[in-house]
Amino acid sequence: MVPDIGRGSRTHGLLVYLYGPGKREEHTDAHLVGSWDGFAPDPGHGTDPQATLARLTAALDLRVKQAGDRAPAKHVWHCSVRTAPGDRRLSDEEWNAVAQRIVHATDIAPDGDPDGCRWIAVRHAEDHIHIVATLVRGDLRNPRLNYDFNKAQAECRRIEKEMGLRRLNAGDGTAAKNPTSAEKFKAERTGRPETSRETLREAVRQAVAGADDEKEFFTRLHEAGLRVKVRHAPSGDALGYNVALPGDRNRHGEPVWYPGSKLAPDLSLPKIRLRLTDGPAERATPPEAVSTANWSPPARARRSATGIAERAAVLLDHDDDGEAAAQLVGIGELLDALAQTSPAATRTELAAAARSFERATRSHVRAEHADTWALRSAARGIVQAGGALGRGEDGGTTAMLVSTLVLVTLAASRWHSARGHAQQAHASRQAAEHLRAAYRQAAATPMRVLHDQGRALPEAERRTHEATIRAVLPEQKRQADSPSPKTDALVATLAQVEQAGHDPEALLRQAIDMRELDTAADVNDVLVWRLRRIAQLPAHPGEVTRRPQADTRPTKTSASRTSERNAPVAAVRPAASEPRSRPPRR
Repeated sequence: MVPDIGRGSRTHGLLVYLYGPGKREEHTDAHLVGSWDGFAPDPGHGTDPQATLARLTAALDLRVKQAGDRAPAKHVWHCSVRTAPGDRRLSDEEWNAVAQRIVHATDIAPDGDPDGCRWIAVRHAEDHIHIVATLVRGDLRNPRLNYDFNKAQAECRRIEKEMGLRRLNAGDGTAAKNPTSAEKFKAERTGRPETSRETLREAVRQAVAGADDEKEFFTRLHEAGLRVKVRHAPSGDALGYNVALPGDRNRHGEPVWYPGSKLAPDLSLPKIRLRLTDGPAERATPPEAVSTANWSPPARARRSATGIAERAAVLLDHDDDGEAAAQLVGIGELLDALAQTSPAATRTELAAAARSFERATRSHVRAEHADTWALRSAARGIVQAGGALGRGEDGGTTAMLVSTLVLVTLAASRWHSARGHAQQAHASRQAAEHLRAAYRQAAATPMRVLHDQGRALPEAERRTHEATIRAVLPEQKRQADSPSPKTDALVATLAQVEQAGHDPEALLRQAIDMRELDTAADVNDVLVWRLRRIAQLPAHPGEVTRRPQADTRPTKTSASRTSERNAPVAAVRPAASEPRSRPPRR
């Protein structure tokens, strides 16, 4: 059950809309289901609807006129209450009970208070009602409406439980403001796919992603085509900012401005400054950037970001809530950067993932923003590298990064669930689903090539690598016992790991130990991308492999690995940056 509260100044105008046909003829059988005294005139059940509507308006506005100048300018309180899709149809009597509980919970008309505000509840559809109240009490004082939306939300959660309705996630006051009905109607009327508020929120988020300072943030807003108005103090310091879409004007022909804080709580200028002033987004060159210099800038940036995202997932399992909250903010920036620079094939799903995860970046846990520098650096690198192609190494590294981000968002869901953040946990799971869809698109070609390469291996070599998988990967997680395209891809990657001078078994163990695999939809896929990253293999198997500089230590041959398979595993494993050299072939 979802409440939506607004304020206005025209009682008669709102009633005309509620009892009218609606914007798209969607209003049917408009009638009262409840009122302040149970005897309010109902324009839906009379012989002269216009006269009855005038009488109802006069009754609601009686105390407003009596209060005169003491009445609030926006004296109309309007709350729509809607059941969730799939809920049963409520009767008029049940909707009346819902309305009475809402006006009581919000202090509009507390139970047993003869001076409560006058209100009515109008029903013109099966799934919702509209509560209209005028904000002057019988004693001509204004009601106390502090946190009325939060109170209505909490009461709706109790109503859902008692009436057996679908129980929605409770909010915590950190969500971004939803578009108003007027904004939705305007977007539909002007042919926009979403409201101006939603478009601007996404544009501002993307401008923040990896920005190095305030000047760069405002430059990005201008480059995105937004109208920007900065508010200054007498000293000249910026106090805040407003943004507007070009061509979006009100009825007076003026731009419709939105302050950053009204787009989302963390998009106010002071909150953005916390991110920008904790240190430059770009502090160090990731170690992988040097050894992948022959790849395109987008590919290098995505490969570097993958390792940083892996570390963020590990930090989400630590006990430091402030650090974990900071990682969530950084992951949000990384998703925003990835969405705006990805090829068309994956951009839609990645943008949807970024929009969903935006809710997961805010809670009442204070983020230690100094801990976001690595992720902000990764986001900055992706933005500066520019748009990626959907093929070759660009497409492969996109799949590599997205595969990791799926596990990161699921880790975020667990973190939020453990702290009772229901909405944020749900948003994280939604982001993971969008990322999985984007991954399937990005990984289709490289995984198909790897499958073909795995099937083309000599039988003896293939059997050796399958035996390695069975020996190292826990039985409940492996799929090598029944060959499949995904197993073929892992086998092909192990063969390329060995060809590049590494010990396949040691690197496979390292990939498994990097992070849990329980939440992976396909363990083989995850291990393929981990191996290709830590072994410095091209993300796209069709690219030329750069053989890393080998050290002087001998590597195990396939035969020696088979003979030592039952021996204890060494406590110290070789690092990815220290690949083993292979003996010369004779």
